[in-house]
Amino acid sequence: MSNNGLLSLSSTMAGGIVVIHISGVLDATTREQFSDFLDAAADDHGPDMILDLGGVTFMDSRALGLIVHHWQRSTGDGGDFALVSVQYPNSKVMWVTGLSERLPLFDTLDEALAAFAAS
Repeated sequence: MSNNGLLSLSSTMAGGIVVIHISGVLDATTREQFSDFLDAAADDHGPDMILDLGGVTFMDSRALGLIVHHWQRSTGDGGDFALVSVQYPNSKVMWVTGLSERLPLFDTLDEALAAFAAS
């Protein structure tokens, strides 16, 4: 668990896949904390990763770039990657950039896990 007052990060396992639960602000002030947590999760649990963005209150382009980096890292290492519970008002940058059409977005964790099982 990592919490600096602006951003809270925790992880759980679901079907052998690490799920990162994110609450708070994803911007320049929390980028290093977010990056370190994602790196540690990938190092500890392998390339399969799900990010639960349901608790994100704001996301900037730097945070989105970091998410894209981890998506590419995960898939490049033969893993699956997904984003769940993305809320448009808090993650508009994903739609403005067009990445909402490219990133693997799912409404629920169960939908993401089903997609992983089918791949």
